[in-house]
Amino acid sequence: MPAADAAEVQTLLPNYLDQRMLFYSARDEQTLRQIDAQTAKLQAKLWSAVRTPAVAQPEPVIALAVSGMNDVLNSQGYTQAAWWNRIPIAAWGLMVAIAICSKLLVGFGARNDRPKSILLLVLPLVVSIAFLLIADIDSPRWGLIRVIPQNLLSLSQSLHAQ
Repeated sequence: MPAADAAEVQTLLPNYLDQRMLFYSARDEQTLRQIDAQTAKLQAKLWSAVRTPAVAQPEPVIALAVSGMNDVLNSQGYTQAAWWNRIPIAAWGLMVAIAICSKLLVGFGARNDRPKSILLLVLPLVVSIAFLLIADIDSPRWGLIRVIPQNLLSLSQSLHAQ
């Protein structure tokens, strides 16, 4: 790539990386909208910086840079799609039906025998913990389990080390 375009990409990529890392730590909708807007601007600038030399000089090395930039920009789309695709309502309904049926079976089985109260608490506890973890994974921005962009953090550390 020409030196000016390469320099522009080198200055834009760390900013883009910072925006991508902020996406994972943002908690409120207004901040997310600002991050998305800034990310879209940076994506347009990055694409323009690699597209212009590719159109002017269609060489294999420049095509490789365009392909790499395409992968960088696509990864944001894949991440966004993963955050939008949640557990469907039908799956939640099935899990609730399984929980209710299992509780009914435990209650039906406990009516004749002398129930040991501690054993009757095991199934509801296990089902409750499973639901908690499934719901927590389904909403990574607001749960107990936090998604940490380890790959982006490692990349940022390696860029700042240079």
